[in-house]
Formats: sequence, C-alpha cells, structure tokens
Amino acid sequence: MRLQEAANEIGVSAITLKRWFLNNKIADVARDKNDWRVFTKTDIERIKKFYLQTSEPDCEYLPSTGTRHRVASFFSGIGGFDLGFERAGFDISMQCEIEPFCNSILEKHWPGIPRFSDIKEVTNDTIPTSTVWIGGFPCQDLSLARMGKRAGLGGSKSGLFHEFARLAGEGKPRILVIENVAGLLNSHQGRDFAVLLSALAELGYAVGWRTFNSKNFGVPQSRQRVYIIACYRDGRGPGKILFEPKCGPRDNSKSGSNGKKSPPPFQEIVGDPSGEGPVIQAIAYCLYATSARHTGTDWSRNYVCYPRDGMVRRLIPSECEGVMSFPKGWTIPSSHELTGDDLDSARYHALGNAITPPVAEWLATRIKNYLDGDSAIN
Repeated sequence: MRLQEAANEIGVSAITLKRWFLNNKIADVARDKNDWRVFTKTDIERIKKFYLQTSEPDCEYLPSTGTRHRVASFFSGIGGFDLGFERAGFDISMQCEIEPFCNSILEKHWPGIPRFSDIKEVTNDTIPTSTVWIGGFPCQDLSLARMGKRAGLGGSKSGLFHEFARLAGEGKPRILVIENVAGLLNSHQGRDFAVLLSALAELGYAVGWRTFNSKNFGVPQSRQRVYIIACYRDGRGPGKILFEPKCGPRDNSKSGSNGKKSPPPFQEIVGDPSGEGPVIQAIAYCLYATSARHTGTDWSRNYVCYPRDGMVRRLIPSECEGVMSFPKGWTIPSSHELTGDDLDSARYHALGNAITPPVAEWLATRIKNYLDGDSAIN
C-alpha cells in the first residue's frame, strides 16, 4: 500500500502522515527499490492506533498560521542565495559578509536584519534560530580561474569553510546549503573535497552534491557551480532535495538521437550581425570577478559588438546584472563613497562572485517541499 492509500485507510491526510515520519513521532516503514514508502497491514494498524491515542488534529485541514522557515546566510555577497530563498517563501534571519561594498547592497535590500562582518567573530548564540543555513564560502583558493597553484581549503579565503563548520557543529541546523566553484571537486586531487565531506559527516550530517549550470535555469550565462546539501541525521534528505524522482521531457525536442542537432550555445546571437548593432551572444561565458579597467585578459570573452562600425565594448555593470539574473539596479548602493571606475569595479567584482538567484530559488523550493513533507518530493 502506498502513502496516499495508507493515509486514506488511517483517516488522515498524506501530508500529516509524512510529517509524523519527519518529526519521528512514529517509526518509519519499509521502502521499495525506488525509495517509495510501502505500508503493510501491520503498519496501518500501528499508525492508526497512534492516531486514535493522540489528540493531535489533522493539520492539513487547519487554517494556515503563516509560519515561514527561516534562513541564516553566511558569506552572503550581494544576496544571490538570499534572494532565491526569499522568492521561494523563506525569511532571511541574519547575514554575514566581510566586504563593505557587498554589505551596502545587503543593507539596501534587507534593512534592519542582524548582520555580521567577520565569520571568525560570530558565535552560535548570536545566530537566530534558523532551519536552514546557506553559504557560498570564498572560492579564490579553489578556482581554476586563479593563476598558479591553488591553496585549497588551507588558503586564507577558502579555509573559512572551517569557521562555517565550527558554527554548524554548535548550532546543528537541520539543513546546510553550500555553493562553490566546480574546482572544489578536484582541488588537490579531490582531497579538499574529502576534508569537507568528512567534516560535515563528523558533525552528524548526511551529504549530497550536484553540479548545476545556470544556463539550464533560464540564466543567459554558462556558469557551472557545485551545490552541496547536508541534512542533519537524515540519510535520504540530500538525494530527495537534489534529484528529481524521474527524468522530465527534454527542453529541446530536436536534441533527440534522430533530430537535428542544436548549435553550440555560444554560437547563438541576439541582434543583426549585418546591422549597426548591438550584437551579443545569447549565452554569455562565465562572469568572473574583474576590474573596470581592461587588462586584456579579464573580460575578453564577453563583448557587445557593433559590426557596421567595427567596434566592440565590454558588458556594463547593469548588463552583468541581467546576465546574472539579478533585478536591474540591484548593485547600485543607496549611498556609498565609491564613484566612477571604482564603483564599477566593485559592482563587477561582486557580480562575478555572486550566486545566480534562479538556481538558489530552485533549490529553496525543493528544500521547502522537503521540510513541509510535500508528497511531490517523496
């Protein structure tokens, strides 16, 4: 007997039945090879006995209390993670970010919430109670874009993961969400990633990870990042959140084995190449943290072209906001001492280090369904 059939037999909703399992009010039942719950007659009798003895009502039919899950944000940057989670129905409880310019952007969009500048100085008792902790710890020591040898998790920047782990070990939130460059997976032949996994496992977290490219979430940029989900004492949680139960339809029907092959994404353009311009790639190359001053290598792949005049230019900061799928004007601070190229450099740098909100929103929606016991994520 499946979940919905069992719920009907017991006399409660499927959501309430799942919530009892998630809250450990009743012992879980066996699962089949596809990880679906399978109920026996003995299970039904046991759970029905619990239901008849408890005074708890079937919450699916109670009016909504408006309770929203809270999220504590670390290494917040300009709030790409935060914006995605807020759009999915979460409340941001606090933020931690060391860069002054990024803090000015956070203050503009989330005024009045607790904010810390240095994670080394944060203690667990100063973190508001939050179901989920999110953070994209600095990637500079892990990124393949960095010239020379990578310091990995022993570096002064990326090593701040250990401070995040310290706080998680004290607070033990239900879910941790971590983002970083794909280079995390092979840094020091994978030893750095093994250190991260071991650290979280020792704290009692089951861990899963998946690499996402932002272009598959409606973002006009090829931006590949690894997302790590850690669930406290729930071995099935990360897989439920990160992976769909079955394959969906293809985005492009022509991409099948007998169909016409789609052109490489970077060959598709927007604009008329025989006209005055502007002409741009439909999918931009990955944005990096750069300066407003052209060095010849830092932004040479993403140009706006004017074919008739034979001219090109780089993307301006507001265009980079669009390429990252932030709202227009997101990185213009309400008040800041930076002006001109210095302000543009701060915006370029912050956007290059940011998380694309649509990917964060997709993950947040999956996490919300998991927390609420939605049968669609079973």
